[in-house]
Amino acid sequence: MQTLPGEFTEKYAILKDVCEKLLSITKEVGHEQLTETVIHLKDRLESPFTFVIVGEVKAGKSSFINALLDTEEEICRVAPSPMTDTIQQLVFGEEEKTEKISPYLKKMYIPEPALKEICIVDTPGTNTIISHHQEITETFIPYSDLIVFVFEAKNPYRQSSWDFLNFIHEEWHRKIVFVLQQKDLLPEADLLINVKGVEKYALEKGIHQPVIFAVSAKQEQEGQKAISGFQDIRLFLDKHITGGKSYTLKLQNNILTLRTITDKLKHSMEIRIRQYMVDEQFRQDIADLIEVQHHKTQRLIDALAENLLESYDNITYKKQQDLAHGLSLSSVIRRSLSAVWGKEAGLKEWLNHQARDFQLKLHTTLKDKLNNGIIDVADNIQSMGKLVAEKLKNSETILKNNDDIFSDIAERRIHVLRDLQENFSSFMNNSENFYDQSMMEDSSKMTPQLAAGSGIAVVGVMIATLAQGVVFDITGGILTTVGVLFAGITLGLNKNKVMKKFNTEIQTGRIRMKTEVTDKLNDYSRRIKVRLESNFIEFDKMLEIEKNIIDSLQKSQTEIEESLKKAEN
Repeated sequence: MQTLPGEFTEKYAILKDVCEKLLSITKEVGHEQLTETVIHLKDRLESPFTFVIVGEVKAGKSSFINALLDTEEEICRVAPSPMTDTIQQLVFGEEEKTEKISPYLKKMYIPEPALKEICIVDTPGTNTIISHHQEITETFIPYSDLIVFVFEAKNPYRQSSWDFLNFIHEEWHRKIVFVLQQKDLLPEADLLINVKGVEKYALEKGIHQPVIFAVSAKQEQEGQKAISGFQDIRLFLDKHITGGKSYTLKLQNNILTLRTITDKLKHSMEIRIRQYMVDEQFRQDIADLIEVQHHKTQRLIDALAENLLESYDNITYKKQQDLAHGLSLSSVIRRSLSAVWGKEAGLKEWLNHQARDFQLKLHTTLKDKLNNGIIDVADNIQSMGKLVAEKLKNSETILKNNDDIFSDIAERRIHVLRDLQENFSSFMNNSENFYDQSMMEDSSKMTPQLAAGSGIAVVGVMIATLAQGVVFDITGGILTTVGVLFAGITLGLNKNKVMKKFNTEIQTGRIRMKTEVTDKLNDYSRRIKVRLESNFIEFDKMLEIEKNIIDSLQKSQTEIEESLKKAEN
């Protein structure tokens, strides 16, 4: 670590806080690579200005570093075959020593004054076949302050180098300087053509005003400093980096790196939020659809109840007319006298016939209407399920499982949705979920019960009342003509009272039937609705968790953005 000037201390404290917040985010989303990147960045915030030297094998990177440091000692080994199989981090040290950080990184402490302000990182070749080289180099790029891209002056057009440049520039927006090394190996005219070629490639890659140097480490180390090209590089470094400017550039680069990471998160978060909003709307659409269909079912139930009541009213009205006529004084006397002489059925038989007729008409008519109505209700509920199933097929996926940051979350969402679709398909294929067997069994018992409570029992009450001496002898004998006339007159005088009782029972039965039909069918409809909704329990849990995570991440992102602005100011 270097000692920072006072004005930078507060700003770096802000950046450390940003790193902590970013660490919380990357750990929460479970992105190991970003977590590792932020950890390394935090550890290197106050490290010296870092040059990362990249390029293909045999481009002359190690020779370039030795010449740049202008030391008689060969700091980076140069050999005819590729030797650099690890990243070599060159830092200042009072005594020369090498520290192995990992199998792929070693830190070399060198008592070279130039390294007090800068740190140089020598990387494996971009086109090497040695395992891990590319991934090691790519891991180190985010913490660099300046990328020195070294090309072989004879051929700076190899595809692997420019592919790697895409990663450096597009992914991390690093500052880049181009160096054509070994310029002594080709004529000046050819060198100029290649310099122009590199400039053209760099501009095409979106690098504004590319900085390009042509150098020869061999000439520099042989004392031909006037023509080696290294004077131009050192002037560039003096003007832009050394002499205290590195602190500002380092701060800017750290902020840029943190912004790059936060922009990555922000971009993926925008997709994640859009996916959540789409899923939330999708779930609301499902809930609305179920609710609309449920209300439609309730209207069907109400219509069924009204249809039953209409039939009930028609049958009871006709029976009221029959009883009113049959219990009139003249009809009772006529029927009583005719029964005495055996010409027609007596009053008792006629009342029994009325009771059976009433029961038959109510039972037959209401049972058929009720059963058909229940089937219509069940069909409508099943249609609701089919509409929901169709909705599920068309759910929109925005957050893909190849998202750079939230691929795991996207994968979990896909699994939840797939399970939901499969479970709902099984639910739809099971007819028992819609045709409630107990409901159908209850319907076969419902009409006789309703009829018994609505009028048939009244006829029985009247028969029993009349039998208690009004018309029939308790011994079963036939009354005299005078007795029959007396009984007929008595019954005729009580007709209004009897009909009033009958009408009261009819209304009681009507209310009971409407209540029982609507209550049972609405309960049936509610139970199916609950079954439908139960398929979405896991999906709803996912939405709830997702909302909490998004709220937390957005809050952290806002705090990070405010901190970065403060550091920039």
